[in-house]
Amino acid sequence: MSAVTHDDSAHAHHPFLQHHFEDLGQQHEASTLGMWMFLTTEILFFGGVLCAYWVYRVMYPEAWALGAHQQNTLFGGINTIVLIISSLTMALAVRNAQLGRRAGIITMLVLTLIFGSTFLGIKAYEYHAHFTEGLFPGAYWHWNENPVLAPKVQLFMMFYWTMTGLHALHMVIGAGLLVWFIWRAAKDQFGPEYYAPVEIMGLYWHFVDIVWIFLFPFLYLIHGVHK
Repeated sequence: MSAVTHDDSAHAHHPFLQHHFEDLGQQHEASTLGMWMFLTTEILFFGGVLCAYWVYRVMYPEAWALGAHQQNTLFGGINTIVLIISSLTMALAVRNAQLGRRAGIITMLVLTLIFGSTFLGIKAYEYHAHFTEGLFPGAYWHWNENPVLAPKVQLFMMFYWTMTGLHALHMVIGAGLLVWFIWRAAKDQFGPEYYAPVEIMGLYWHFVDIVWIFLFPFLYLIHGVHK
């Protein structure tokens, strides 16, 4: 009878261990696999949009170069640096979670949130500038510096708004998740035994950063083609 009691105590559930997993290790592996599957669908989605972008770029190189001329390369570069730093702070948050350092987790997650919010703030400023310059496709389009290429530049800007808008949406979702994770970290819910959520959040954040690493040169740095 005592042996049974000992066996039950040895398999006592961790507060965050779901009932359909044998242990936290199995849960961690399943959660990580699930995130990678999700990211695979995201890669297929963004990859399809980028392929369409490149098809039209080959068809209309001058219009694409002229469209890139309308972008603020300085702000785009600053945002790139901001996201690269945010990836570092996110990685450090994961490491602090593995080591059970609550203060370190909170600090790094807060810094990641600040950098992410900075990116969104700069992007919002760019969006406002484009809108006031008439570079919003559709009824609000009134950019006409080159009447011949204007319709094709509008197509470029459609890709710009779509791709950067989807990326910004992912950033907003990530920022919301960071707030939740900061709250959980403050409740001391992460540690050496249970850090999988922070690690999986890191995978998502790094993916969003990598998407921008592709968008920045595609949308901002091709103006050299324009004659």
